[in-house]
Amino acid sequence: MGTQSIRLIANNKKAYHDYFIEDTFEAGIALAGTEVKSMRMGKCSIKESFIRLENGEVVVYGMHISPYEKGNIFNKDPLRARKLLLHRQEINKLAGKMKEKGMTLIPLRVYWKGSLVKAEIGLARGKKLYDKREDIAKRDQRREAEKEFKVRNLR
Repeated sequence: MGTQSIRLIANNKKAYHDYFIEDTFEAGIALAGTEVKSMRMGKCSIKESFIRLENGEVVVYGMHISPYEKGNIFNKDPLRARKLLLHRQEINKLAGKMKEKGMTLIPLRVYWKGSLVKAEIGLARGKKLYDKREDIAKRDQRREAEKEFKVRNLR
């Protein structure tokens, strides 16, 4: 496998705040031509999107791809459900994991891999409010330590 350039299109930072990411998968996305052109211009959002398994297929909902300006009648609905392309054994593995309580699939980022649009999807477990507070406390603690370290080194 050659070294292909990876260019980020969209990132879901909120996912890491709201979920514990257990495992990640790379999937292709079935897109229409005008959607690909819109993606080239970076017009994609995955903030409110989620993924479901439906009759052996993986489908992403709520992924917003803005209509392509010069696309006129060929433009598709910006929020339509899009099929994710995975190998059968990956889909079966995901289906097995999804049966566990509290497990969900969420898109983490969308990017170009060479000339192909790929989505990184995460098998995630929802965080409770106290987990989020714990993360915020750890982050603040680290920030304080860094600040203290910086002040100490300046003297």
